[in-house]
Amino acid sequence: MDLSFNLSTVRTRIAQACARVGRDPKSVKLLAVTKAVSDDVVAELLRLGISSFGENRVQQGRKRAELFPQADWHLIGSLQTNKVKHCQDFSLIHSLDRLKLAEELNSRAVKWQKSVDVLIQVNISREASKHGLPVEKVCEFAKRVTQEFEYLNLCGLMGMAPFTEPEKTRNCFRELADLQQELKVKVKPDLEVLSMGMSNDFEVAVEEGSTLVRIGSALFKGEV
Repeated sequence: MDLSFNLSTVRTRIAQACARVGRDPKSVKLLAVTKAVSDDVVAELLRLGISSFGENRVQQGRKRAELFPQADWHLIGSLQTNKVKHCQDFSLIHSLDRLKLAEELNSRAVKWQKSVDVLIQVNISREASKHGLPVEKVCEFAKRVTQEFEYLNLCGLMGMAPFTEPEKTRNCFRELADLQQELKVKVKPDLEVLSMGMSNDFEVAVEEGSTLVRIGSALFKGEV
């Protein structure tokens, strides 16, 4: 595995996607998804200049945050309410998708005496196997999050397209970007984070406005 080469390739592809739509590559954050790699690989990515990492599981993410406190750790997997108590070290939680979870996060944030940055996860693929709110329920949920939970800071949206040919994901990403713009008008004007795009489809996601791409296999296997 040539991490340096793979990272350079991913960054080049992000820059090329940005160029196609007139965006600054600096407007897209690269989040390395490290659930399947060793601590040594994380350390090497830090040496190569990656500073933001995503973990799917709370316990592993917590251990990694303790081991690499200089890094920016995101929780990108689904979150059970009984695991919220272990989430203090995550800088951004991508998977807020229900009121009970919002209540528990806010309650813990009060105890931690700090605001918790969150994204609403949206089921843009409309697949029963995927987590996330239905598109039509997001606006009302976002209003409740911003109005009722003082310690939650809603930063934007997260979504996953179906695993298919990249071009076929475009409508899903466009819908999420349009929804973000709607929420900026109706709910909160500073919703700047749009977490969409993974190894299979991140270039299309960037073309449609993603500000954060979650990349695993393209970094670690050189795939896609």
